[in-house]
Amino acid sequence: MGEAVFAGRIEESDMGEKMITPARYIKLSVFEAISGYTEKAVRRKIEEGRWLEGKEYRRAPDGHVLVDLEGYYKWAEGQAQVV
Repeated sequence: MGEAVFAGRIEESDMGEKMITPARYIKLSVFEAISGYTEKAVRRKIEEGRWLEGKEYRRAPDGHVLVDLEGYYKWAEGQAQVV
């Protein structure tokens, strides 16, 4: 059985209810777990220029590649993106 994956934060509302806010930018290992795209497949999309920095992914200050989920959703839906 695989590890549980969570990318976001849990906040408590004024009514005492727990609310989950998903992260917009996620590491490749988390993206692989939720999307099925391997880290290698994502890196290939970046190397071949099919995914662009600032659209489908960003680089964190420490150099990690982070997938922008909003950019990924637009890419997956085939929508053109304007920078």
